Amino acid sequence: MNCRFCSQPLSHLFADLGEAPPSNSFLSKEDLAKPELNYPLKLFVCDHCFLVQLEEFKKATEIFSGDYLYFSSFSTSWLQHAKEYARMMIDRFNYNSHSLVLEIASNDGYLLQYFKESGIPVLGIEPTKSTAEVSIGKGIRTIMEFFGVALAEKLINDGLKADLIVGNNVLAHVPDINDFVSGMKKVLAADGVITMEFPHLMNLVLYNQFDTIYQEHYSYLSFHTVSLIFESHGLELFDVEQIATHGGSLRIFANHKNAKSREISTHVKTLRNKEEQLGMRTLGYYEGFQKKISSIEAALMKFLRQQKDEKKRVIAYGAAAKGNTLFNYCKIDSDLIPLVIDKSPFKQGKYLPGSKIPVVDESFILSQRPDFILILPWNIQQEIIGQLKYAKEWGCRFVVAIPSLQII
Repeated sequence: MNCRFCSQPLSHLFADLGEAPPSNSFLSKEDLAKPELNYPLKLFVCDHCFLVQLEEFKKATEIFSGDYLYFSSFSTSWLQHAKEYARMMIDRFNYNSHSLVLEIASNDGYLLQYFKESGIPVLGIEPTKSTAEVSIGKGIRTIMEFFGVALAEKLINDGLKADLIVGNNVLAHVPDINDFVSGMKKVLAADGVITMEFPHLMNLVLYNQFDTIYQEHYSYLSFHTVSLIFESHGLELFDVEQIATHGGSLRIFANHKNAKSREISTHVKTLRNKEEQLGMRTLGYYEGFQKKISSIEAALMKFLRQQKDEKKRVIAYGAAAKGNTLFNYCKIDSDLIPLVIDKSPFKQGKYLPGSKIPVVDESFILSQRPDFILILPWNIQQEIIGQLKYAKEWGCRFVVAIPSLQII
């Protein structure tokens, strides 16, 4: 296996989570009797560019197609994040009715709707049919294709150039990151801006976020590495923000390398220095992560077995991909956690891949009256605790496993 960015051979193991089915491949009742396909979850770090990466065992075209079950609009905090972003970008860069905002992986229109409300032309690129159809239903023009150089050239031939290209939680999801970034370079207007948001590798290591490792995430990015990738394609990072989403993410701002109209923010140098001081450009930084994973597994399994012995009832909340990684690595099934609650009707009535735990609606909390609710999307735990605060009436407590076991 060679590095997907710089093509250097990979030999340094970062984490090995065994094998698991794709984390968003939920099962129907009919699927339960069928064998599941499992794929290795083994990450390597490149000793040249320090890109942490997973080999593409299951093709992106298989994962992101058909009835994809993740819909961004079911998180109220994520919608608020999108709304605030749209307002900030409009104010900062003066987008108007003559601009074009292009979002790659636009999902169900959760973000572009806020630009559209302000009278700004938008275009979504979304390969998953189920989410794209919801976006189209909101009146958002959406192209159901994968983005890369080929699609960028089609857009250019149609006379389109984007003043703003947005990509939230997509950069880590593309197997050919060079083709993806090169495509953005091509379709970006001369004075255009790109913003990308993605989980920061620094936080994955610092806060033991191993459950963010799954087949949809091919790359795990530091600021240093993403700078190298963009620069190799003629793009320059002129600003960066550290934001709280997904347990700590980066929002990078890029423009053409020859654009002279924007000064490089002091945030760029500050973050580069921070990563360097932590040792993120040395292999030593990436050693020992497997031991952290094992300690989380041990603590969670001890807790669950203890509650079972004491006849306490534990259920889970949030049928998130990260939860599936956690359950499959720890080998948790319905014997320890009988059900998982999720707001999305698209997931209700399905079963988690691997563990085969049923996904049900929130009414089961009142009927089951659990002693503990394990929050799987720990990145929005405050939103969930606020939503489910009524469970405290009978003494129910909330639990998160990452970055360490906490009972709230």
